[in-house]
Amino acid sequence: MWAYTVGFTVLPHVGGFLGWFINRKDMPVWYERLKKPSWCPSRKIFPVAWTVLYTGMGYASYLIWNDLGGCNSKAIVPLGLYGAQLALNWAWPPFFFGIRNLKMVTYLDVYSPVGDWFAGTMCSWYRINKAATLLMVPYLGWLAMATCLTIRIWKDNPEAKPGKTE
Repeated sequence: MWAYTVGFTVLPHVGGFLGWFINRKDMPVWYERLKKPSWCPSRKIFPVAWTVLYTGMGYASYLIWNDLGGCNSKAIVPLGLYGAQLALNWAWPPFFFGIRNLKMVTYLDVYSPVGDWFAGTMCSWYRINKAATLLMVPYLGWLAMATCLTIRIWKDNPEAKPGKTE
């Protein structure tokens, strides 16, 4: 059973790692040049935060999978919602760091179904495993902060045009 635990726990890190790997060369220079609010976390905090968040999310998904008896009809909605929000999470860095479209990323944060998928995930998980739901609460807080940060960066950097200009 430990292989499932490790697999589910590691899975979210895969997309996070790929997002970093694809954008790693140009990311630091471009990101450092952006005007950011005083409450913006240090760049060094982000890998630590995402390691904690992805580990919690992954282990929580294992708890849900385990409590539902594996991949079956009962798991389709709770794990499907989780998978959808995780895929949207993985799609964010290419828009922000790759395409550098701050307006698009702000719309993804504010108007896209990311929050809806995440809320659906938490609501569907709550009746299955409250501990798994609680493991997602830090991610909820991070999403709120990251959305506010993205909006502020977009507003403070009107000259930052989409596409790589450097």
